[in-house]
Order: sequence, then C-alpha cells, then structure tokens
Amino acid sequence: MSSTLLAVSPLQADEKTADVQKLYQAHCASCHGIDRLGGMGPALLPGNLSRLKQDEALKVIREGRPATQMTGFASELTEEESQALAEWIYTPPESKPTWTLADIKQSHEVMHPYGSLPDEPNFDADPLNLFLVVETGDHHVSLLDGDSFERIDRFPSRYALHGGPKYTPDGRFVFFGSRDGWISKYDIYNQEMVAEVRAGINMRNIAVSGDGRYVMAANYLPHSLVLFDAHNLDPMKVYPAVGENGESSRVSAVYAAPPRGSFIAALKDIKEVWEIPWPMATSPVVSTGHMKEPIEALRSHDTGNFDLRRIAVEDYLDDFFFGPEYRYLVGAARGGQGARVIDLDSGEKIADLPLEGMPHLGAGVTWMLDGRRVMAIPHLNKGLVSVFDMQDWSLVKNIETQGPGFFMRSHENSPYAWVDVFFGPNSEKVHVIDKQSLEIVKTLAPAPGKTAAHVEFDRRGEKLLLSIWDRDGAVIVYDAKTLEELERIPMDKPSGKYNVWNKTRYEEGTSH
Repeated sequence: MSSTLLAVSPLQADEKTADVQKLYQAHCASCHGIDRLGGMGPALLPGNLSRLKQDEALKVIREGRPATQMTGFASELTEEESQALAEWIYTPPESKPTWTLADIKQSHEVMHPYGSLPDEPNFDADPLNLFLVVETGDHHVSLLDGDSFERIDRFPSRYALHGGPKYTPDGRFVFFGSRDGWISKYDIYNQEMVAEVRAGINMRNIAVSGDGRYVMAANYLPHSLVLFDAHNLDPMKVYPAVGENGESSRVSAVYAAPPRGSFIAALKDIKEVWEIPWPMATSPVVSTGHMKEPIEALRSHDTGNFDLRRIAVEDYLDDFFFGPEYRYLVGAARGGQGARVIDLDSGEKIADLPLEGMPHLGAGVTWMLDGRRVMAIPHLNKGLVSVFDMQDWSLVKNIETQGPGFFMRSHENSPYAWVDVFFGPNSEKVHVIDKQSLEIVKTLAPAPGKTAAHVEFDRRGEKLLLSIWDRDGAVIVYDAKTLEELERIPMDKPSGKYNVWNKTRYEEGTSH
C-alpha cells in the first residue's frame, strides 16, 4: 500500500480501496478478470507482474500497449485514478486465489484435434533446422528457416512467455508456457495453434516427456505440478506441492529426463527433489538422438508410472543442471551458497561445488576438455563463468567476465562457448570463450547501448543467432567459426531462440 494511504485513517483507506476496486471493475475486469486472475489480458497479481515495474504499469494504463488490445485510459481516468490502479494491482488479493482441476478443464480449448491436420510440412525448409524466436516487445513468435533465415511465420503468443518452448521429438509440435499459466500447442508443419489450456495462475515453466506424449507444468500459484496428455492438452492429474512434513511449496521448475523416463521437479520451499516417471517406450522413439534404443533398463527406481518419488535433500534446491545421462543433478542452494551434486539413482549427495557467486545452472553447458567432460555455468550476481570437472567435481577454472551473466551457449561442433553479461553496466557485450584454453578470445558489442544476450547455434554448429533485446532490436546472424557478422534481422525485443535439432537431440551446448 502506498505511503499516501498509510497517512489516512482506516475508514478512509477502506473507502479508497473500494473506489479503486470500482475503477478496476469498470475499466479492467472485462479483459483481466473480475478477480485479477486474467482473461483476454494477463493476470494482474504481484507475482505475475514481477517483470513489470510499477511506473511502467502506470504508463501502460495511461498510454496502452502497442500491438495489443490494451488501449490507454488517459482520456477516461485522471492521473490520480491511474496511479491508484497501478498501486492496487501490486497488492495481494484479500483471499488467496485458487485454480482447481475443474478450472483447468474449463479453460481447455482444442482448435485442431490431434491428427486432423496434414502430416507433411507445408514449406521447403529443413524441418530440423528451424528456429523459433520469442519477441517479447509485442508478444509474438517468429519461425525462421535455419539455412536462409527467412521468416516462415510470425504469430501472436500469450503474454510473458517463460521457461523456453519445448518440442515433440519429431520437431513437428512445440509447446509454449506463459507466466499466466497458459500452455499453447503450435503445429509447425501447418503454422496453426492447435490447443490451449491454463495450468495455473502463475506458472514457471513446462516440460515435455522424451516420447512427446506428456506435458507437465510447474506452478508458483497454486503450489502444484499439473500433468497433461500432449496430444490435445487434456488435463490428467494435479500434484499439490506439499512436502512430507506437510509444508506447501512453490515449484521452481520441471524438467524432462529422457534417459530416466521421468520428470524432475525443483521445489523452492521444501527440502525435496521430486521425480515422476512416465510409461516407458516399448520401441525406439522416432527421430531423436537420446532414445535410439528402448531404455527401460535405465530406469533406476521402482516408482510406478505417474507416481511421486521423493528425494530428500539437505538444502532448498531450486535451479538444476543435469549431466548428459541424467544420473547426476546439480542443484543451486538457496541464496547462492554453492551447489549440491545429487546421484538421482541413490538419492544421495555426492559432492558440494564451491561457487563464489549465484550460479545460473539452467544456462549451463558441457564439453570435452582433455578427455574429461566439464560443465560451465555463468553467475547471476558476479562476473564469473565457473568450469567444473564432471568426473571428480573439482573446480577447473573461474573465468572472469565483465559482469554477471544470464545465458551461455555452445555446440559440439564449435570451438567456442558464448556468454553474455546480461546484468550490470556492460550488458551490450558478449564474450566468446575458447573451450580448450578457457580464455576469452573475443568480446563483441554489436549494438552499443543495447543489451546483447542469448545465443543459439544452427543444427550443424556453423552459424548462430544473437539477440539485441530492444523494441528496435534484431537477431544477428554470425559465422560460428570466423565470428563475422553475416546478417541482421529486425525484430521487436527478441529474447530466446530455440533450434529444433539442438532441442530435440539434447545438444550439449544448449540448455535442456
């Protein structure tokens, strides 16, 4: 509540709250829901607005948002009324919102039932070398040919996509998750949105099973995991995120672990890691690199399909990195106090990683160095990239950078790893690291004054894309060997880029 309201009597404060609620119902509820849970527009709750500063929200109320149905209210609301609304939407609701299985089912919409659209791509590009580029400026997604970099499609997305899109193993379908809990399924071959469902009110991310048959969503609000049949996004089961001690938890993220045939969940408020198996494939899954053979023998636990396996841990772990075989989990400890290495087979901790900063494990990459596999991770609060030996978990080197980083990327065919310095005054720069010498060999600043971040390679590791995060931004195409700029593709604040081959083959240089 603002200092203005604190200076008045409780009765006056109640009157002011009632007045702003009336303003909301008159001008906002038709799009954002009578209870602020969202509708045509996004949810207007503190957790959902974490990426939007209050002064920016005020500007949206007054001026609207370009390329959306949000029009400005400067002619209908006084500045004081707009300010009151901007403050009120950042206050928690009087009663905790709920989102039940019935709510999920009611939100479900199937535009094109599974099997109703043609099975062949309606374009000539290599379907395994496509890129999806999320443009956050006006909430659209561009589908690019990974060879010519021509746009095949550009389509609207839900507000505030989060966690990265996830493909089916054949690369035909892709699933998007939004902060507001919406899961959208898009048919790349036909450029059609085919199904949508709302899994929660504030969702962190989604994961797709290694065989493409199931989707799971991780929610902050309500505290839950939700399982869906991937074909038409039919809801199957809700898992309340409650620990053995009875405490409830936000779910930080959910990951697919294909060699294990399971989902792995990170819990923010209880000292557990969860594993939920899906039915194992009885024959090889078509067109994947990580399921060339049936893998039932690799399952190292006897938990039943869709049942919950709890793994107790000694700290709150809410950001994960996995080894290529998904036996070892590296989890970031709360507050950036190092990381823990957990053997998922036994459930035991096998090592502590000494880390000076707060690692962003979700951006970690691996490669071979002197015959041993190493992992490299940027830090969110320190200008470092930490490189660890994945055999004995010893620190190989801390590489100093010009600021805290958010994303790191490479490719098995590239000698380089790229890392941004997303946070801090040098966000216009990106470092190129030689993977064998572990030295920064080049620092690029392709758009002075504008943030440069998030690299993604093409399927062969020959070219790569880098984003300029600006409303008047671009995706820059580089030669991955010479580091020469080849082309700039104008885009509206492009963020993440996701190559079909790299994501479906679990390429070592990209996040999983």
